Amino acid sequence: MKFYNKLTYLDSYILKQVLEIFIMGIVIFTSIIFASDTFITLIKQITLYGIPFNIALMIVLLNLPQVIVMAIPMSVLFSTVMTLNRLSLSSEITVMRACGIGLNRIAKPIFIFAASMALLTFTINETIVPITNSQSKTLAVWALGQKNIPNGKQNFTFKELKDGSLKRLFYIEKCENNTLKNVSVLDLSNKDTIQVIQSQSGKTSTQGWLFQRGAVYTISLTGKILNTTWFSESLVDFGLDIGDKLTEDEAQQYNVIALWKYIDNNRHKKDKKTESLFKIELYNKFAFPVTTVVLVLLGVPLAITPPRVRYNRGFLFSILILFLYYLLRALSLSFGEALAIPPSMAAWIPNIVLFTLGSLLYYKKVYTIN
Repeated sequence: MKFYNKLTYLDSYILKQVLEIFIMGIVIFTSIIFASDTFITLIKQITLYGIPFNIALMIVLLNLPQVIVMAIPMSVLFSTVMTLNRLSLSSEITVMRACGIGLNRIAKPIFIFAASMALLTFTINETIVPITNSQSKTLAVWALGQKNIPNGKQNFTFKELKDGSLKRLFYIEKCENNTLKNVSVLDLSNKDTIQVIQSQSGKTSTQGWLFQRGAVYTISLTGKILNTTWFSESLVDFGLDIGDKLTEDEAQQYNVIALWKYIDNNRHKKDKKTESLFKIELYNKFAFPVTTVVLVLLGVPLAITPPRVRYNRGFLFSILILFLYYLLRALSLSFGEALAIPPSMAAWIPNIVLFTLGSLLYYKKVYTIN
C-alpha cells in the first residue's frame, strides 16, 4: 500500500507540472491563432463590409471554441515536452530510474492526461463548435443584411463582385450619424446597360438603401445617356451576394451524426470535390482528437535529454514536431481535396506517419533507459 501511495504521489507531481504548462500553452496558442487569423478577419469585416465592431467582436468570440480545439493538441505537446525536459535537466528522471521507475511508468500519467484531452477535444468539437459556428454565420449574414457603413468613415469605397467580375461599385464621401453623404453607385448588374445613382444623402436599412435628393442615369454600353430620373427619395434593394456565400453549408456546422446524414442525403447533389471535402472533415472529427495522443508519443522520447546536455530543448522540439505535423496535414489534405487519395487517408496520414515515428523513438528510448 505504501508503494502504491508513492506511485500516486508521483502521478500527482508530474500531472501538476503538466497541467500548469498546459494552461499557459492554451493561453499562448489561442492568442497566437487569434492575433494571426481571427483579428485580421475582424478588421476585414469592419472595414470592407461595414459590420459594426460589437457585432464583429461577437462573431469572433463565437469562433473561440474552435480556436481552443485547435490549441489543445499543441498545448498538450508543449506541456509534455517542457515538463519532461525540465525533469531530465534537473536529474529527477535519473533519480526515478535509480528507484526502479522506468519511462513507461513516468509517461503513464501524461498519456492518461493526453487521452483525457483528446476526449475533451472530441466533445467540444461535437457539442459546442457546431452550434457556435452556425450562430456565427447567422450573425454575419444578419449583419451584412443591415448594410451598415462605419461611422466617421470618409471617401469610403467598396465593390461587389460576381464570378470574379465587378457587379457594383459604391462610393460614399463620408458617413456621420449613420447618414451617408454624397453617395455614388455604379451598377453593372445589367449586361445591356449601365446605371449610375447619385444622391446627396442616404441611409441603409434592412429594406435596402434609402437615397434622398438624387438622380438615376441609365447609360448604354457605348456611353450614351438613355434616361435620367430625378427623385426626392428612393428605396433601392441591391442585396449583397456576399451573404449567399456565407449561407453555403460548411462541414464545421455539423457533428458526426449530422454530417454523416448530410453526406448521405447530398451524395448526388454535390460534385466529387465538394463531397470529398465533407468526407475529409467527417474522418477528421475522429483523427484530430487522436492527434493529441500521437504528438505525446513522439514528444516523450524527444523530451528525455541526455545527462550531458545542459540546456532546455523542450520548446525547440515542440516547434519542430508541430511544424512536421502541420506540414504533413497540409500535404495530405491537399492530396485529398485534389481526389488523389481517399478522404480517410487524407485525414489519417499525419497520425499514421507520426505514430510510426513516435513508436520507433519511444521503443528505442525505453530500451536504452531500461
